[in-house]
Amino acid sequence: MKILITGATGLIGQELVNLLIKNNYTIHYLTTSPQKIINKTNYYGFYWNPQEGKIDENCIEGVETIVHLAGASIANRWTKSYKTELIESRVLSANLLFNLLKKTPNQVKHFVSASGTAIYPDSYIKTYDETSTEIENSFLGNLVIKWEKSADQFQILNIKVAKLRTGVVFSEKGGALLEMIKPIKMYLGSGFGSGKQIQSWIHLTDVAHLYYFVIQNQTVGIINAVSPDTISNQDLTTQIAKHLKRPLFLPNIPKFIMKLILGEMHVLLFNSKNIKSVRIKEFGFKYKFSTVQSALKNSIK
Repeated sequence: MKILITGATGLIGQELVNLLIKNNYTIHYLTTSPQKIINKTNYYGFYWNPQEGKIDENCIEGVETIVHLAGASIANRWTKSYKTELIESRVLSANLLFNLLKKTPNQVKHFVSASGTAIYPDSYIKTYDETSTEIENSFLGNLVIKWEKSADQFQILNIKVAKLRTGVVFSEKGGALLEMIKPIKMYLGSGFGSGKQIQSWIHLTDVAHLYYFVIQNQTVGIINAVSPDTISNQDLTTQIAKHLKRPLFLPNIPKFIMKLILGEMHVLLFNSKNIKSVRIKEFGFKYKFSTVQSALKNSIK
């Protein structure tokens, strides 16, 4: 089976590509850098440029599933121009794929899109699952709405659509966890604000296997890609320090300081999102790392 992947060189993309190749899938991937086009057994690169509306039409030859992971990182300062890039890197790229499929004979049956848990409102008391309809009235909330709308349009072409709203990804290879580890290693670790804000997370291995599960079963609809074991910011900081054998003696960092440093992006550290994945449980999906302790033990080397 051939699968087309955007964002194949990202954190989740690399893990998923390795898993799929190991299971005898053939990967087509899109890249904006001609020098990154590699053609080897079961792994073939194709050029695209969503900003200019350019794409190598050969990328969809024989493809049955598209996995759309492309999107600029939210971990950069949100200037006005970068906000535009965050939206366009997700939406324009999906639109380019949609227009290609619309005008070109193809075998695509399934479109699997990354999405974000930022769509759920900030709350210390509410728990959200896939049936929740409340939406965060913020830049990130609106970003996710546009992101998912760009995925939903593929249904017009009678293509099944799945959207994986992914929490904080734990991995030793990159992402938010490594950024949390750095100051703690240097004896500068501390929580943020009250530390009570809930963080919903998932281990990199599990999110890759969840995508694989969705691909195999041609699953449709919204899926919360999160672990069943949520944790507060303060407890997570404490757990990381415990694994690193480092003390925590600094006071928690006030919200206004991080707002001065990070600007609007500071909400990533202070928003509370208690998210459950009812659908994963219904599917019978088996986590390899279902607890914070097991995930940190694997991720902190």
